[in-house]
Amino acid sequence: MSGHKISFGIDGAAHPAAPIAGPDAAGPVIEFLCDPALAGKVPAPERAIRFAPDWFRRLNREMGMTYENGLPAMTAKACLPMTDAFALGFVLPLAYDVMLRVPEDRIAIQMGWGEDVAFQPVEQHHPAQIGAPEPPFENVMPLKFINPWRVKVPEGYSVLFVQPLSRPDLPFTCFSGLVDCDRFDTTVNMPFAWTGPVGDHYLPAGTPIAQMIPIRRDTLIKADVARASTAEELAAQEVARGRKYGEQAAYARDWRVKK
Repeated sequence: MSGHKISFGIDGAAHPAAPIAGPDAAGPVIEFLCDPALAGKVPAPERAIRFAPDWFRRLNREMGMTYENGLPAMTAKACLPMTDAFALGFVLPLAYDVMLRVPEDRIAIQMGWGEDVAFQPVEQHHPAQIGAPEPPFENVMPLKFINPWRVKVPEGYSVLFVQPLSRPDLPFTCFSGLVDCDRFDTTVNMPFAWTGPVGDHYLPAGTPIAQMIPIRRDTLIKADVARASTAEELAAQEVARGRKYGEQAAYARDWRVKK
């Protein structure tokens, strides 16, 4: 696929990097390290909430109608669990403007970017790495975003790299990975499959390509029990269900923990 590289006249404009919290910040600190030659020239990772999508930002909290119980019907904008998911961790942005030309077969994808970029922002994987063309990858050319940022976390932490959460507007789907970034002293690239339509597509620098969620390994729950609820648990569940659908802002008032 490297022989299919084409130029789309992208200017590769610089994007200032956001300041990163220093070691004196309260609590554990995640650090994003780049080549000094790239500092201030490629967009830096930031708190995930800053990348909340336009479709979510433009929603009103209320739908302009009421439920049968008289309470106002609310949109996803009022769903605090969704907001908390948007705010979880940090987002890795695309380093440079990228153009993709996706043909009908969705395989011979052409890629282009500005001539002055410091590195190739998108590369291909060999299809056999995901078992293509076997199902479910009959018409998939696996690609990967190249990440210039090394992620450094305190001892005992891993980082979950996932597709940005609740982002059906993005025309690609990244493969997830849990990386022990307290020991892995280099960068993590993001493999992905193009899931958008065929045709020419522009991905601007700063496009969110992964959500990074630091996880302390000693907090992982590995034991599980599946059982029938007790009578007391069923009663508590019914009370909670009644409050969820019968009281306004019950979750925000009594159940949500500030992150």
